[in-house]
Amino acid sequence: MRFRPAALAVLLALPACSAQPDDADARGAVQRYFAENNAAARAGPGAQQEFFARTQHPDYPRDCELGDTTVRLDPAMSTLRPDPGWSPDGTVPRGQIWAIGVEVTTRSGGSTTGHQIGSQHVVLLDGRTYAFAPCPTG
Repeated sequence: MRFRPAALAVLLALPACSAQPDDADARGAVQRYFAENNAAARAGPGAQQEFFARTQHPDYPRDCELGDTTVRLDPAMSTLRPDPGWSPDGTVPRGQIWAIGVEVTTRSGGSTTGHQIGSQHVVLLDGRTYAFAPCPTG
């Protein structure tokens, strides 16, 4: 049996392609992450703290207290893009890294205490979506 170079190239590329989520998969996972974050924020600081603990990237354990603060994150889905070289501290986290523009609103004691627009990184790893928890009180 004779192998053609083009066929061999396609076979070699398949494992690499199948490991990357396509844009639709990433978009769905990111939308769910933000929807779950905002549901936790509506439920209160305790629920949101649990959400942040559960979704904190495993390579970057972080334990911060929210106090009575909640953090609403409204993503601009049209800005979602891969950002494979990004790192929070010089070490690139495991997984597929995505950057997205977000509108951030913090609330404390029922009042808005902060509002800004920035970017956030979300990582798809082993079928889960992780991020890097904010620490608004310290």
